[in-house]
Amino acid sequence: MVATSEFAGRILSDAPLTLGEGPAYDAETDIAWWFNIVGKELHELHVGSGAKRVHALPFMGSVLARIDGARQLIASDAGLFLRDTTNGMLTPYVALEADKPGNRSNDGRVHPSGALWIGTMGRKAEAGAGAIYHVVGTVVTRLYDQVSIPNAICFSPDGATGYFVDSKVNVMMRVALDAATGLPLGAPQPFIDAAGEKADFDGSVCDAEGFIWNARWGGGAVERYSPDGRLVSRHALPARQTTCPAFIGTGLDRLLVTSAWQGMDEEARAADPQAGFTFDLGVTVKGVADAQFRL
Repeated sequence: MVATSEFAGRILSDAPLTLGEGPAYDAETDIAWWFNIVGKELHELHVGSGAKRVHALPFMGSVLARIDGARQLIASDAGLFLRDTTNGMLTPYVALEADKPGNRSNDGRVHPSGALWIGTMGRKAEAGAGAIYHVVGTVVTRLYDQVSIPNAICFSPDGATGYFVDSKVNVMMRVALDAATGLPLGAPQPFIDAAGEKADFDGSVCDAEGFIWNARWGGGAVERYSPDGRLVSRHALPARQTTCPAFIGTGLDRLLVTSAWQGMDEEARAADPQAGFTFDLGVTVKGVADAQFRL
């Protein structure tokens, strides 16, 4: 049994987001980005100064990736878009499940090769409604279907291993990848089995040592797992529905964690007053810079 470390971090944003998700960090600008998915907002935080902005979106965005100094890629319920960082202008890039208007994007991450893995799901988390896709340039390849809530997408630093989970199943999967393309080399295998547990695997990042940091929805914590699947540490947060971590700071040595209050009634929200806040976990990490999406 691994002891849970008490929260020793701080609040980065006290905006109570319905569904805070998809944090990313641009090391060149020292800016962290994350979404309020159902609130159709993109949040921007200059980590060094603490300056914060909120950008309204015309869709439910869930994943952001840097392309270059002037452009970002956003995954949303309306497809993939290019965003101009100077004026916020959005340009359609590629369709994603245009034949499934009841779906939206959820968790995703750019592989070290520059390809995007992006998961989709039903707006009401309908069983098996979603999938996980690989996007390189404008070529979209479906990797896995019959997914209910895709989460925990992350990659080993060398790009040779991928991880993901269907949170309704709650068994994290591991798959060997072609490091040059981010495409699977075989069938995924069960890696960490949390089926039946009250806390679900949510978003993940993989650090420079190949350890996985996973936010546990319903568990109020971020857990760190070794490359062989052992739980090595557990860090509490003051919000029960933690959603996704991201490495931040000029040394990539801090961990930002988003959270949500979605699904809580008034009594639950009163008992969890910091639900939806965004936190600095308060631990020192050895992070890896987010990969840039390659057009």
